[in-house]
Amino acid sequence: MLAKTPKPFALPPELQRTCDLAINDGSKSFMTASLLLPPDTRCAARALYAFCRNADDLIDDAFDPQESLELLRNRLSVIYSTQKPVEACDQAFAILVKHFDIPRHLPDALIEGFAWDAAGKRYETLEDLKGYAARVASTVGVMMTLVMGQRDAATLARAADLGLAMQLTNIARDVGEDALNARVYLPLKWLSGDEHDLPLYLERGGETENIRRATQRLLTEADILYKRALTGIAELPFGCRIAITSAGLIYRAIGDEVARNRFDSITRRAHTSTTKKLFLVGLACLKTSLTRRCDTAPPDPATRFLTEPCIKSMPQRVHGLDAKAARMLELIALSEMRRRENHERSGLNA
Repeated sequence: MLAKTPKPFALPPELQRTCDLAINDGSKSFMTASLLLPPDTRCAARALYAFCRNADDLIDDAFDPQESLELLRNRLSVIYSTQKPVEACDQAFAILVKHFDIPRHLPDALIEGFAWDAAGKRYETLEDLKGYAARVASTVGVMMTLVMGQRDAATLARAADLGLAMQLTNIARDVGEDALNARVYLPLKWLSGDEHDLPLYLERGGETENIRRATQRLLTEADILYKRALTGIAELPFGCRIAITSAGLIYRAIGDEVARNRFDSITRRAHTSTTKKLFLVGLACLKTSLTRRCDTAPPDPATRFLTEPCIKSMPQRVHGLDAKAARMLELIALSEMRRRENHERSGLNA
């Protein structure tokens, strides 16, 4: 007997408009990537983004961050209850939570990351920093994977890796901007004693060579994570793969731009142009057609607490294409890849 196809996710029109406005105002990169998702997944992704964006802004703009954190925790309790939330983004998120069975420990971890920011927490080691990145970024990656209908161990682990990689890229890009806001995210073990108070150190005109090396080390770790994370695309529904690959490539390109700036994120801020993003979307189409098997390595220790409670067996869902048709396209792409490899070998042996 065939598994019953889940009902497509949808929001009332007024809530959908709220979510669309949130992503349009908040992130051009995620807006670009979301356009490539199947309609119901796009709707769900924007509902997730709207809640996360609103929560982040609530803490960042707060006169009393602790009061705002308490308010946010109370709002989350309402979302996971039978009550109707007040905020439009909370209403959309509540529908999302119920539809996709999103465990509460995921948004709870996200809020914990916001609390660490509000407290001005700093991180001694790379592993400590990954703990922060797991909360503010991997949580979103894992929730997106649940939205796409996947709950197996390897796919969730790779989604968490992608969140780590993106957040490390953000930190590498924003070293100078964060310092202006009295924030330091680079691992303190990588910095000298004077550099631990980075805002004051830079204000006094301190040398930045060691800070550039720390930024480079951060991007090296991000690159390792990107390579492993992007193998997880193979396990996503066929219609979602180009969007997620595009998001990963666009963020990875930010790190490449930081490298071209000789890892100077203090006097310069890396970005990717619209033309570059469009090129990367095209590259994502090619890479998606050549997707190889998912890396089954266990989750990074920093993200294990996020992924393991989510793992359970459930039928795989394919958006916009019959499962047999999607599999046929994958086989055609794999056959073409092997044909090219054989042709290249023949040329080398001639």
